[in-house]
Amino acid sequence: MRIVNLVLIIIFILIQYRFWFGHNGLQFYTANRTEVTKLKSGNDEFLKRNILLEADVKDLSVGLEGIEERARNELGMIRENETFFRLVPNNKEQN
Repeated sequence: MRIVNLVLIIIFILIQYRFWFGHNGLQFYTANRTEVTKLKSGNDEFLKRNILLEADVKDLSVGLEGIEERARNELGMIRENETFFRLVPNNKEQN
């Protein structure tokens, strides 16, 4: 009976060692859990960006207003007979 108890205790200690320090043990789990959390937060940012890009593509494919807005904002284009005013901040006000 003592031999059986000794063998069971040794098996229990080996199992505990593998649980705490072995491959796929608790340390491995905690390290991967933090990495997964970081990756999920990164994925959330990409999902938000994808939603904005999808809305932008939809807006551009539906009508000309989106294209015109982009041309005005990004390329500085103006229509015929339209006056463009550019407001430049005064350096004295910034200091």
